[in-house]
Amino acid sequence: MPPTTRTRRGALLVAAAAASVLLTSACSGAAAPSGGDAAAAPGKDDKLTITVYSKFTDREYGVVTAGLNKLKAKFPNIEIKHEGNQDDDKLTQSIRGGNPPDVAISFYTDNLGAWCSTGSFQDLKPYIERDKIDLNQIPEAVRNYTEYQGKRCAMPMLADVYGFYYNKDMFAAKGVTSPPKTTDELLEDAKKLTEYNADGSIKVAGFLPSMPFYANQAQYWAPNFGAPFLGPDGKSDLATNPGWKAMFEFQQKLIDALGGHDKVEKFKAGLGDEYSADNGFQKGKLAMIYDGEFRTAFIKDQAPTLNYATAPAPVLTTMADKYGSAFTTGTIIAIPKGAKNPGAAWELIKQVTLDTDTLVDMANGLKNVPSTKASLTSPRLDLQPQFKTFLDMYDSGKLVSNQTTPIGDAHLKAVNDFAEKWQAGSIPDLTAGLQKVDAQINDELKQKGAGG
Repeated sequence: MPPTTRTRRGALLVAAAAASVLLTSACSGAAAPSGGDAAAAPGKDDKLTITVYSKFTDREYGVVTAGLNKLKAKFPNIEIKHEGNQDDDKLTQSIRGGNPPDVAISFYTDNLGAWCSTGSFQDLKPYIERDKIDLNQIPEAVRNYTEYQGKRCAMPMLADVYGFYYNKDMFAAKGVTSPPKTTDELLEDAKKLTEYNADGSIKVAGFLPSMPFYANQAQYWAPNFGAPFLGPDGKSDLATNPGWKAMFEFQQKLIDALGGHDKVEKFKAGLGDEYSADNGFQKGKLAMIYDGEFRTAFIKDQAPTLNYATAPAPVLTTMADKYGSAFTTGTIIAIPKGAKNPGAAWELIKQVTLDTDTLVDMANGLKNVPSTKASLTSPRLDLQPQFKTFLDMYDSGKLVSNQTTPIGDAHLKAVNDFAEKWQAGSIPDLTAGLQKVDAQINDELKQKGAGG
């Protein structure tokens, strides 16, 4: 089973960063999106072809194609030409070359700031106002990651939510009766659940704090520590926000509890690839992990006998009232600058982002969260207990998304690079180290005219 949508995010980090640079340079001289008039919808019997670029392949490609083709119920003579395996780099080149698709689907929301600010994705406000679309049917955090500085140049198609997975058999064997809700509980449970070989090396880790590794990414942990990347002034806010210091100090406590960095790294080196059947959690080498809802599909396919459950991720002990909050991101869909059939493209976007049955079919097929509130309550939605946890978090009102910037994922990479150095003990002063990261990110923001 191939990875679902954002499960590819880790593998796409380098490629996406390169694409962000390319699209910024390619579109820096691009004209602003076409004026305030929405293109007319096609007639019911009009014959035309809508070209769609996406990164979907294999089984997932079929699921999404079926969703796109639901538009034919309204427009039977419209053909959907869905070209899969098209990444952001290829999309950028098509826009720059004046031959873009009518509809663009991207897994990588961190490029949205550049897409919007350069006009590479058209402003959807005229369409939304004309058709009286109520955006409140989409959670606020999801609305946030599909717009930039008030400009809505994309819509959410499906969402990911990150939470906590735990091995029920391991919990029972060690007398742990419930998943940890706070970082103090996580620390104690990690100690209880960790097992060692005769030579002192780690046999099973209660929780592996290495970062970046699997879904241990700064952006996924941050909401549970109250740690935003940017302050109200639009500048990097790592050194002055207590959440970041608390997060990294907690990470160090976990590493120390497992026996230190070298022992943790040796154990980590023996774990399988995140999206293979040898994933450490699926193989019983990790008792607890952070991950997205899509992991349920991997487990069903690759480790069907695993006895596990899911829960919201633990939060900083001093913010226990925030338990149930979660990081969210997702697939975005847009009309590129220069699209030949923008009116028809908008009709297709409405179909796959707002139609409940279409969303539910794709969510069931891809094991991602459907992005509207109505689709969450559909009786046709697959409600396996482990998956339902993520639906509940999505509907909790406590979602947090990445703050959109014009520098793509450069700020995320900077923090994850810092985390790797910090956990290795090569950062002697946490505050001073975070100040350097702030300066690096702020310099990049300044170059793009952001952050004041």
